[in-house]
Amino acid sequence: MTYRPLAPWQVLERRTLVERHWLVLHEDRVKLANGREISEFHVLVQPSWAGILCVTEADEIVLVRQYRHGIVGNSLELPAGVVEGSEGPLAGAQRELREETGYTAERWAEIGTFACDPARQTAHAHFYCALGATAGMTRELDESEDIEVVRVPRAELFGLIESGQIKHGQHIAAILLAARRGLVVL
Repeated sequence: MTYRPLAPWQVLERRTLVERHWLVLHEDRVKLANGREISEFHVLVQPSWAGILCVTEADEIVLVRQYRHGIVGNSLELPAGVVEGSEGPLAGAQRELREETGYTAERWAEIGTFACDPARQTAHAHFYCALGATAGMTRELDESEDIEVVRVPRAELFGLIESGQIKHGQHIAAILLAARRGLVVL
C-alpha cells in the first residue's frame, strides 16, 4: 500500500521552556499544511534508547525489576537504557545488557526501532534480541539504578504480559514482534 506523504508543520516560533541533561521541552507556534496555526505545541527532545530481549543458554529470559517514579511503582522490564554519545544503538544495547544484568551474548538480532511518542517526542527505542546469553560480567549500575535481575522460563513470558506484570508498552511490542519474527518461540 502506498501513502502520499503529508506536509510537515512549519515552525513559526520556538521557545525552550526547560533544558536539562536528558530532557529539553520546546513550545512551538506552528502552522499546519491547511493554514491553521497552533500557538502552543509542546515537543520533548529526549535521547534515544535501546532495549534487549535476552535469551540465555538455559532458555530463560533475563528481565529487570526496578522502581519507576512515573507510575509510582515497580516495573518488570527488558534491560534497557540510553544510547550514549556517538555509540550506535547495537553497541548501546550490548553495553546496557552488560551493565544492568552482567550478561553478554555473541549472537544478536535486530527486532526493530519504534518512535516512543511520535506526536510529541523525538526519541526512538531500538530493540535487539540477545541469543545464547551467559552471565559472568560485573554489573555496573548508575547511581540512580536499583535493579533486580529476574530470570524467567521463556514459556512464562506471555503470562507476565497478560497478568500485567510486564506493563511497558514498547517492551511488550518488542517481545511480540520478536515472537512474530521467530526470534523467540513463546
